Amino acid sequence: MKTVSEISFDFDLIVVGAGYGGFDAAKHAAEAGLKVAIVEARDMGGTCVNRGCVPSKALLAASGKVRELADVPHLAEFGIHSAPVRFERKKIAEHATNLVETIRKNLTKTLERSGVEILRGVGRLEGNQRVGLRENNGVDRIFSARDIILATGSDPFVPPGIEIDGRTVFTSDEAINLEWLPRWIAIIGSGYIGLEFADIYTALGCEVTMIEALEKIMPTFDPDITKIASRNLIDKRDIETRSGVFATQVKPGCPVEVELTDAKTREVIEDLQVDAVLVATGRVPSTKNLNLKSVGVETTRGFIPIDDQMRVLVNEKPVANLWAVGDVTGKLMLAHTAAAQGSIAVDNILGKSIEIDYRSIPAATFTHPEISSVGLTEEEAKELANNEGFELGIVRSYFKANSKALAELESDGIMKLLFSRKTGEVLGAHIYGLHAADLIQEVSNAISRRQRVTDLAKEVHTHPTLSEVVEVAYKQASLQLKN
Repeated sequence: MKTVSEISFDFDLIVVGAGYGGFDAAKHAAEAGLKVAIVEARDMGGTCVNRGCVPSKALLAASGKVRELADVPHLAEFGIHSAPVRFERKKIAEHATNLVETIRKNLTKTLERSGVEILRGVGRLEGNQRVGLRENNGVDRIFSARDIILATGSDPFVPPGIEIDGRTVFTSDEAINLEWLPRWIAIIGSGYIGLEFADIYTALGCEVTMIEALEKIMPTFDPDITKIASRNLIDKRDIETRSGVFATQVKPGCPVEVELTDAKTREVIEDLQVDAVLVATGRVPSTKNLNLKSVGVETTRGFIPIDDQMRVLVNEKPVANLWAVGDVTGKLMLAHTAAAQGSIAVDNILGKSIEIDYRSIPAATFTHPEISSVGLTEEEAKELANNEGFELGIVRSYFKANSKALAELESDGIMKLLFSRKTGEVLGAHIYGLHAADLIQEVSNAISRRQRVTDLAKEVHTHPTLSEVVEVAYKQASLQLKN
C-alpha cells in the first residue's frame, strides 16, 4: 500500500473560487513552488472586483466629485463660486466598468505569471482531496489535489417576499452598473452597502427612503459614530428613514410597490410606491453547490466552520487537507480579510503554524465623509473588561480641534478609542470623518502589535495632518492609565 507521500496528485493545491481570498492563496502557493490550480465559474476577482468594493468605490469617487462641486455653500466659504454642475451618468458608469476590467485583467495576468493553472467552470468537492469541475461547455472532470481551499465567496441576501427583476428591484450586484437614476429609490438595509449607495444616489440627484428592520438606522455602527454620522449622511441629505419595519412584499414594476410591516406588531403599516428598490440586506455564503456532504461537513447558516488556521472543521475537529477562506467562513466578510485568510491557509499548508488575528482587521464605509472601525466594539470591550477584571478606558478625539480638518472646512468628525486602563493596551477604535478609512490603519497596526497607549503617545505625527486626531486620542488615553 502506498504511503501518502507516494500518492500522485494532479495538483498540490486546488483553490475553488478566484476572489481575493482565492487569488492570494493561489498566488502565494505558486510562488512557494506548489503546483496550483484555481477554479472559477464567473469572472476573476470575485465579488469585490466585479460586483462589490471596486466598482462601488469608482461610483463613490465620481459621485463624490459631483457632491463636492454642487455644495455651493461649502465652496462659498472658500470664496469659490462654481457653475451649475453637469454630469453624464453613462460616463460615470463606464468609469466603474473600465476599472473592473483593468483590475480583472491584472489579476488574471498575475496568476498566469505565477504559474497557476486557471480552470473555468463550477467547482465542487468529490470526497477527500478530490475536486469535481463542471466546465462551461458542460464537460465534467475530476481532479485530485493534496490540499483544497474553498473560497467561493457570497451572494446578496434577498428576504422572502421580495421579487428581483434586476431593473426596478435589484441588489448591489446590479446597482454597480448604474443603468439609470430613479427619481425616488427605496434602499432596504442601512449597513455599509445601503449607506454607500445612498451616498451615490443622493449625490446624483435621487431621493432616497431607507428602510431598516431593526429599531434604529445604522444598527451595526458604534452609537457615538451613528449619532454624528446619521446627522451628516442622512439628516442633511434627501433621505427619509423608516426603522423598525420589514419590507414584507416588494413587487417590481412602474411604480414598485413596497409593503411595510411593523417589526414588533407584524401589522402592515404602510404601502410605498417608488421608482426603484435596492435590496441591501446583507450577504449569504455561496456553499450550496460545493457538495460538502461528501466530506461530512455541516454548515451553520450556510457558513463553513473553520479554526483560526483556516482548517475546515467537522465536530470541531480539523478535516485533513481541507481549508476555507473568505466570505464562506462568515468571519468579517471583507475582501482584505479573505486575502489575509488565503495567505495564512497556504502558510499552514506549507508546514507553518499561523493563526489569524481578527481583532486587528479594520473595516470602512466609504461614504462622504467615511466611517471606519477596528477591534472591539464598546459593548464587547465592556464585557472583556468585566471578565478579565480591568477598567475600560474610553476617550474621544474631535476633528473640530484639528488644523487640517479646519483648513478643509470638514471638521465634523470624531474618533473613539477603547483601551485597558490597567495595561494601556489598545482594544478598538471607531472613526467618523474625513479620510477615516486611512486613519484607522494606524490603530489597526497598534492592535496587531498589542501596543500600549503610553508608547503610542510618544510617536510624532506630521503637522498639520488628520493623523493628529489619532495622536490626540493616544495622549488623552495615556493620561488615564493607573500608575
